[in-house]
Amino acid sequence: MKNFRERIKKFLNTYIKDDILRRIITNTGYLFSAQGFVAVLSIVRSILEGRLLGAGGLGLLAVISTFSSSINKLTSFRINESVVRFVRKFEEHNQQSKSKAIFKSAILFELLGALVAFILICLLAPTGAKLLAPEWLDEPQLIPWFLIFGLYVLGNFMYDSSKGLLQVFNRFKEIAAVNAVQSIISFLIVGVIFFLDGGFEAILIARIINKLAGALGMSTLAIINANKNWGKGWWKTPISVLKEEKKDLLRFVSSTNISATISLIAKDSESLWIAAFLNTTAVGYFDLARRLIGYMQMPVDHLSHTTYPELSREIANEKWKSAQRILKRGSVLGAVYMTPFILGAVFFGKYIISLYGAEFMPAYPIWLIMLAGYFIVNTFFWNRVGLLALNRPVFPTVVNFFAMLIKVAATFILVPQYGLPMFAGLLSGYYIITVSLAALRVHLDIRQKILQESQL
Repeated sequence: MKNFRERIKKFLNTYIKDDILRRIITNTGYLFSAQGFVAVLSIVRSILEGRLLGAGGLGLLAVISTFSSSINKLTSFRINESVVRFVRKFEEHNQQSKSKAIFKSAILFELLGALVAFILICLLAPTGAKLLAPEWLDEPQLIPWFLIFGLYVLGNFMYDSSKGLLQVFNRFKEIAAVNAVQSIISFLIVGVIFFLDGGFEAILIARIINKLAGALGMSTLAIINANKNWGKGWWKTPISVLKEEKKDLLRFVSSTNISATISLIAKDSESLWIAAFLNTTAVGYFDLARRLIGYMQMPVDHLSHTTYPELSREIANEKWKSAQRILKRGSVLGAVYMTPFILGAVFFGKYIISLYGAEFMPAYPIWLIMLAGYFIVNTFFWNRVGLLALNRPVFPTVVNFFAMLIKVAATFILVPQYGLPMFAGLLSGYYIITVSLAALRVHLDIRQKILQESQL
């Protein structure tokens, strides 16, 4: 028992004394401290939505929201990653004119993507409604629901750029505040709808308000911080100052967009695949399982955001051993955090799902199957940001592309026979393979840099 206590004490001291890890954990704490409270609100809100809409209604809501968000992701270029990557680099080298130009370019890219996305939503909504929700075609508002939800895309026109800039400036408290206010607003609206016995349309509008509130808050804070750090005339900086970096920037943006498209097909549009192969009720089960996992991994999601700027700084300054230490200790944190939650899901999962209603019980095995993949995701949460910091945006694209092809082929072959559990199994397998290979690549690259450094 004494040895066990000493090991725990040594483990905690290791993290407390590491300045970079302490800063990462502190920033993650800012993000999660607000969400620790609002997470409870989010869970209660989702229970109210589940009881109000049922599995089929919850599934239709997921289909409509995923339809618009998928098209938005297709045209968004993952611009927040570009902002963190390049603005961080230029800020470290005191090249503020280029930092300003990057942020300005990012906003313009994102605005263009939002406009294209909304046009595509308007054009594809009728076809999407017929293919993805045929059992709801008797509802005269079905197609307008798709169009109305798509409006949030226009209000989101600089959300990713803003979030990236706030990460660079270490404004994690402000990001946490936006998330908190956004979640509280959503909880209050859904609570009122539930007690007034509102319908599907009301819940849909609540989702739109929730997204627009987050976009407005994030954009406002980004502009305030840009003005504070660069002066109010930062937006007048000509994009032409990026002439020398144009090729590198376009390469990074295009590769991350291709990667985002692959991820969209392979894992971010599961609700659409399930709706096409099965029905919206099955989507409802899957959506619930994924929501529950989302609540569990909130802190790890934030670890990724807070690790990226720190890791980029260490790699930019060629501090390879420090970067290696960040990744190793980060993995231990992710694994230690997830273990009790997985055990909790195994032993108490059925009770938790019963709170949504007895009809949602088929979501329980789906939840457990998906947890295997998400354990790997959360243990090596740094896999993608590590590759980006090492300027290897192409590697995950190649790995994810071939994994996507295998997953899509397996979907057509196996899902008709094995149904929803196979969807969950394929998604879990996809995560295990792609994340493990990406983490291995980061590990090998940094180890090679350390070896080269020791030979000098």
